[in-house]
Amino acid sequence: MESGNNKRQKSWLISAGIIVTIALWLASGQFGPKGDDIVSTNTADQTTASKNAVRVRTQSAEEVMRMIVVNGKTAPARVVHLAAETDGRIVRVGAERGSNLEQGDVIVRLDERDRSARLSQAEATVRQREVEYAARERLKSESYVSEAQLQESVALLEAARAEWTRAKLDLDYMTVRAPFAGSLQARAVEIGDFVKRGDPIATYVDNRMIIVNANLSEFDARFVSVGDMAEATLATGETVRGRIRYVAPVADEGTRTFGVELEVDNTNGALRVGGTAELRIPAESVLAHRVSPALLTLDDAGNVGVKIISDGGKVEFVVADIALSSNDGVWLVGLPKTATIITVGQGYVASGAIVVAVPESDVETAVAAKGDEDPD
Repeated sequence: MESGNNKRQKSWLISAGIIVTIALWLASGQFGPKGDDIVSTNTADQTTASKNAVRVRTQSAEEVMRMIVVNGKTAPARVVHLAAETDGRIVRVGAERGSNLEQGDVIVRLDERDRSARLSQAEATVRQREVEYAARERLKSESYVSEAQLQESVALLEAARAEWTRAKLDLDYMTVRAPFAGSLQARAVEIGDFVKRGDPIATYVDNRMIIVNANLSEFDARFVSVGDMAEATLATGETVRGRIRYVAPVADEGTRTFGVELEVDNTNGALRVGGTAELRIPAESVLAHRVSPALLTLDDAGNVGVKIISDGGKVEFVVADIALSSNDGVWLVGLPKTATIITVGQGYVASGAIVVAVPESDVETAVAAKGDEDPD
């Protein structure tokens, strides 16, 4: 039989083993929440908080000039279709397509030999009638001829002079000249062609001045007048300035728009015509907010606008119109005079949601403070 001391020693060893086992089990983390669960809970809380926070900027509207922006196309200031003014055969070509000409330069010339002969004959007839008239005038002073005979000489002289004028004009018609400084767009005849009066000879354009044609809405037309300065951006990216030379007094029946023309100097002929252009016309002074284009969003109806924070931290979508576009942003009208605009996070919050608005200035201050705390 075991002694009492041995029994007490075994009981103590068993108790100690149980205590050690419980301690190890508790240390294993199987009792109570796991460490990963605690981390996950904290992360979820932080994520929820971050989703409800947006960065904002409070700003006031500024006065800017609203611009009317419409698409148009360029055209020469004048287009003339030259036609033959008399019959004849082409004997000379003075200019090729694309040639820049001065007023009076020869485009084509017809055979003028018979016209020259006719003019010479008319000149001779005029001289003869002048001699006859002078003789009868002297005889009339001596009462050798009657007044009626003298008036007959006057009529014959005037008829001869009229015939000379017609012959001279007909000879001038044998040469087709540039009606003004411009460019030969097209030529319809070659040497040897026989033309009759009215036959097409050439198309001639005035490209020393170009026109930007566009159409204005009924609303915008009331802000534009002849003489206003405006600018156009061409398809090449070049921006040119000019003056409004025409605003249609009556709307087009089909489009209900008003035609407008911008006149731009092109004396050096550097600008090509016939391309597209964006016309920008100053309209009216308005109060607008300047924002980055990245802040623009669409609502369910497809309207363009921005999201702002209203009273109580509620997100509100405000439809806005672009009054002006510039290199440093777009200017919007339709917002409150003072608005708190969401600048970061607008894509993650819906209209009507309650959020925490964090001013940009606070974020910048916090970033600067953190930078100061970082060791060198």
